[in-house]
Amino acid sequence: MIPSERSHLYAAAITHPGMSGKHNEDRYAVSAYRLEDENSTPAVFAILADGVGGHLAGEVAAEIAVDSISRAVAASDGSTPQETLEYAIVQAGELINRQASRDDEQRGMGSTCACAWVIGDRLYTASVGDSRIYLLREENIRQLTVDHTWVQEALDHGIITPDQAQNHPRSHIIRRYLGSKSAVVPDLRLKLSPDESDAEAVANQGMRLFPGDKLVLCSDGLSDLVSDAEILAAFQENPLPAALASLVELANKNGGHDNITILALKFPNSGETPQGVVVEQKMQNPAIPPSLLPWVIGGAALLGVLLLLVLVVLFLR
Repeated sequence: MIPSERSHLYAAAITHPGMSGKHNEDRYAVSAYRLEDENSTPAVFAILADGVGGHLAGEVAAEIAVDSISRAVAASDGSTPQETLEYAIVQAGELINRQASRDDEQRGMGSTCACAWVIGDRLYTASVGDSRIYLLREENIRQLTVDHTWVQEALDHGIITPDQAQNHPRSHIIRRYLGSKSAVVPDLRLKLSPDESDAEAVANQGMRLFPGDKLVLCSDGLSDLVSDAEILAAFQENPLPAALASLVELANKNGGHDNITILALKFPNSGETPQGVVVEQKMQNPAIPPSLLPWVIGGAALLGVLLLLVLVVLFLR
């Protein structure tokens, strides 16, 4: 594919470390291309990775995942997107394992990944872990990916109910991720209905997108704390950048226990021409907890008054 300076989709991204003081181990990338064909078909590739592992190793794994998979996609001609994504993800898992074997402090590191590749008006997805991809169409929101977690497996086998899944103590046990000891298996299911078989979900790859459709990729720092209905409402009430900012604010208000990263792609309506590739917003942890902010402001004001009195006394002397 040939890199392009302009995207045929609206795109926006935001990342925030959350409120726990944890280092931000999420990584993402959004890139625009055109295919090397007679029609120069446009394409956009978006990837989000959520690192796992201590001593900053999670961010190393996430960085490897984003860079490696993005390079593999960019080097392809776009003719076999499912095979390209599958190969790229497996290769990224091997690279993470190889890097971890060289450094004891990075041993055991890993990463999730969620990939959305839009070629013209056709969507291809792949995922590993619990980072999600949603489709927002008209008044509806649908999770296209399947979480690779203990809780999701328990739900699938009827061990727990959806109500029990909420805030379950094992909700953060990931069953599949890049860098695991077992060979990573990319998930190519694109779920449009809960009743679909796995084969039917895979056959949905290449589904057509329509004007106004939105794709939302997010780490579990959002999906753990913000409901699907709240995600849908944010995009119904705001343009992309404002919607992302409001969702980060809501996740932090609800606890912000993890890094929060969200990517959004919107298929333009007729007559609209997106400008640029991605609007990126980065927010940092507040240096002062919100609950202490009034006291800090008051203290600063009092200190200012005392300083002014000292200066007046020195001047009179």
